[in-house]
Amino acid sequence: MTYTLNDRPADSGLADRSTADLVKLAAEQVARLVRDELKLAQTELARKGKRAGMGIGMFGAAGIVALYGVAALLAAAIIGLAAVLPAWLSALLVGVVLLAIGAVLALVGRGQVKRATPPAPSETVRSVKADLDTITEAVKERGHR
Repeated sequence: MTYTLNDRPADSGLADRSTADLVKLAAEQVARLVRDELKLAQTELARKGKRAGMGIGMFGAAGIVALYGVAALLAAAIIGLAAVLPAWLSALLVGVVLLAIGAVLALVGRGQVKRATPPAPSETVRSVKADLDTITEAVKERGHR
């Protein structure tokens, strides 16, 4: 959330306040700002976590269904090869091919995980930067009066 000192009417009396009052007011506003930013980050991370949880659950269900499909296809491949080769050799060939595919997928997956960045509350980061810019500008303006 972005707050500015200009949100108050011009006759609010900020110029007439003592330095101690202004410091107290600034401390209160900074404390409120920090609480609001933390609340925003918590809300944003909760929303992202909920979406990720739903997606992970759906991927899990899809994986289980796909596992049964792959098992049926593997059985068909072994039975098909058994028409030309002995059954044990057919099963061995299918197993070796599956292990090779699994190894390649594991290596590619490991590379993807290494390149992944941790999730961050991007909206909150952007909002905090805007708050800092606003505070910096307000301090500069106050110093030039």
